[in-house]
Amino acid sequence: MANHKSAIKRIRANATKRLRNRYQAKTTRTFVKRLRNAVSKEEALALLPKVTSMLDRLAKKNVIHKNKAANNKSKLTKFVNSL
Repeated sequence: MANHKSAIKRIRANATKRLRNRYQAKTTRTFVKRLRNAVSKEEALALLPKVTSMLDRLAKKNVIHKNKAANNKSKLTKFVNSL
């Protein structure tokens, strides 16, 4: 266990950030699945900017790697264009 006051605060802050990051990452994964399961092109085109924005936000906050975000965006865009 941490002995310093600042270390105890840091543990608390890290736990809060971890929960927030997990929530945002899980929400993004759900939207990616929703986009992949879209049957109509209109529905997919409506979801694509939202999902792209979410992936960019996760990469900016270092929740996921920036290349992973870029790869996901590329694959999803290809998928939507093929509908």
